[in-house]
Amino acid sequence: MQKASVSTTAPTLAHGPKTRLAWVGQGFLLILAVLALYIVVRNLIQDPVQFGQIIIGGLQLGFVYALIALGYTMVYGIVKLINFAHGDVFMVGAFVSFFSVTKFNLESWPAVVFPGLPAAVVVVIGTLTVILLSMIVCTVLAITIERVAYKPLRDAPRIAALITAIGVSFFLEYFGALKFVFTPEFIPYPSPFTVVTFYINNGIQMMVPGKPLPGHVVTFTSIFVIFIVATLLVQFLLQYLVHRTKIGIAMRATSFDKPAARLMGINVDQVISFTFAVGAAFAGLGGVLYAIAYSSIWTQLGILPGLKAFVAAVVGGIGSIPGAFVGALIMGLAENLTMGYISTPMRDAVAFTILILVLLIRPTGLFGEPEKEKA
Repeated sequence: MQKASVSTTAPTLAHGPKTRLAWVGQGFLLILAVLALYIVVRNLIQDPVQFGQIIIGGLQLGFVYALIALGYTMVYGIVKLINFAHGDVFMVGAFVSFFSVTKFNLESWPAVVFPGLPAAVVVVIGTLTVILLSMIVCTVLAITIERVAYKPLRDAPRIAALITAIGVSFFLEYFGALKFVFTPEFIPYPSPFTVVTFYINNGIQMMVPGKPLPGHVVTFTSIFVIFIVATLLVQFLLQYLVHRTKIGIAMRATSFDKPAARLMGINVDQVISFTFAVGAAFAGLGGVLYAIAYSSIWTQLGILPGLKAFVAAVVGGIGSIPGAFVGALIMGLAENLTMGYISTPMRDAVAFTILILVLLIRPTGLFGEPEKEKA
């Protein structure tokens, strides 16, 4: 009888404070949401063109975060490691593409080898070559980091691997800042192709060089379209890889239970290396597109985008691929709306405030599920 009374009263005691905290957090979040909605609607009515421009900028930033966040969420889903060096792999991808364009003119090799090719074909093949090289270098770098820095700590406490990840991040940043490597200065990035500007005025129209834009129009560039296409392709590719292939089944099995996966004949070490490689390849792609879109790179480039991509992964539900995508778009829009309507220095504060609120109200994120006990 005594045991029965303890078991029936325990849930009430455990749930009381939690429920109150959840209600307070949700109420606070609701107030913030209403305030944000009021600011957005007011500015949309007052200046719809500016609002549209801010939304496009926020979406572009969100697609950048999405390409980085996928690596965070995949690695955490498999090895439960927050790979803080991932943002610096993104930075290396940008620099690899810079040197391949400025030192080796890799974007123009099709015109040299096949002189009769049309200019548009040369641009497409050359740009894809630059992107592919950056993805390959980032993949090799990530596999090397995993084998040298993380694999020996596979059975160590998680804090050891986390500290190592921070150390690897600092090493990449400050080694890259040496004068004989990348240099510590801001470097203007020459785009491997001409970025075309479009504007919305009775439909989508391309801006003609030398002709002024009509007033009060929303503009976007070809790089914004490339971001959309590339990020959506990556999403579909990852969904297919994880759910329709043998390596995807092995990844899910390894994520669920590593010892059981080993007993089933899965090479867990190979699966983990493959996961690091895939995440790094997409970070390399994001690094190239980011450099083209924002036209400037330096060795600290990956710090804030990396941290915000991690926040995006947590907001969406770390370990969830669709969650990383949705969380990244939320982060990009929140950051750009803050810059446009509140203050530029506040954008980072808002980003990390979103993280705190999500952890207080729904620690598993929007798409995450509570961790279940294994039988």
